[in-house]
Amino acid sequence: MKIGCPKEIKPQEFRVGLTPAATAEAVLRGHEVIIETEAGTGSGFTDEDYIAVGARIAGTARDVFEQAEMIVKVKEPQPIERKMLREGQLLFTYLHLAPDRAQTEDLLASGVISIAYETVTDSRGGLPLLAPMSEVAGRLAPQVGSWALQKANGGRGVLMGGVPGVRPANVLIIGGGVVGAAAARVAVGMGANVTVMDRSVPRLSYLDDVFMGKLTTQYANAATTAELIQTADMVIGAVLVPGAAAPKLITREQLSTMHPGAVLVDVAIDQGGCFETSRATTHQDPIYEVEGVVHYCVANMPGAVARTSTQALGNATQPFLLALADKGWRQAITDDPHLRAGLSTHQGKLTSLPVGEALGIDAIPADQILAG
Repeated sequence: MKIGCPKEIKPQEFRVGLTPAATAEAVLRGHEVIIETEAGTGSGFTDEDYIAVGARIAGTARDVFEQAEMIVKVKEPQPIERKMLREGQLLFTYLHLAPDRAQTEDLLASGVISIAYETVTDSRGGLPLLAPMSEVAGRLAPQVGSWALQKANGGRGVLMGGVPGVRPANVLIIGGGVVGAAAARVAVGMGANVTVMDRSVPRLSYLDDVFMGKLTTQYANAATTAELIQTADMVIGAVLVPGAAAPKLITREQLSTMHPGAVLVDVAIDQGGCFETSRATTHQDPIYEVEGVVHYCVANMPGAVARTSTQALGNATQPFLLALADKGWRQAITDDPHLRAGLSTHQGKLTSLPVGEALGIDAIPADQILAG
């Protein structure tokens, strides 16, 4: 199979869809890999690194899209990239379609076969291709939130760990999954007073055991959320409904009950955000203020630590990438129901039921595609 990897063009996105290590594995299996020149530079990989393992370097993104049977990326294809997709081509990347009607309609119009990293599952009910980036984003959230808390950046001027005689910051994490646990680990390490909310009592019990009393756990509901945000210096939104739009957990009206200069970090922004006032921002211009509350809503947080993120993502995607290349997409998703869960569009038809529900578009199950 001809596998193509273009350079990411989303603002301040430095990751790359294929590492030299994954490229080497694909080449060893007899596949042809085409990398756009300087695609790996932001992650510390040179064209020579790819050439050394057998890849071919293409001068432009158009060269990659025209030649490749499968396109491997990190972020969702941007409008100019979507115009280069063609019917029957395979696209393997993060998509986050539920809050993005324009992208969904463009993918359907192109006839591309798209498989979304974020909805591929595993035998334990997890999301193995989302987990490494969730881990990165979770660990980053308290770091960027502490920066936003600084007075010069519009925040309350509160130090995460406090100092002797002065209390630490109150950090509320909504969601106790991969993102929430990773955020808690760093926030606790920074000395903050941390509370994690979740609707799973077993998950709260797990976190209580793991952190050995170093944080507070709280069952999540609307009334408790409304109460706790009033004393929070930082709120980290870490909720996920796989493939669907994130629920809105804090309303615009509730912002007036929070401390002026408090910080909201919305890690769910790729899925539309979990705060009513959230809108996607970039690393170049990461924060804005609503009702005196600072919002950090960067849609590609892991891109800030591109080398770590690229290597972690590459480790997770490689087995699925090779299965798609070795077997072809149809046989690969027939053999692996977890990979099948990632199928999002197929030659003009939407195959993600949560996306269909979010956008009001008719969707058909992937099983029906295989049967027909």
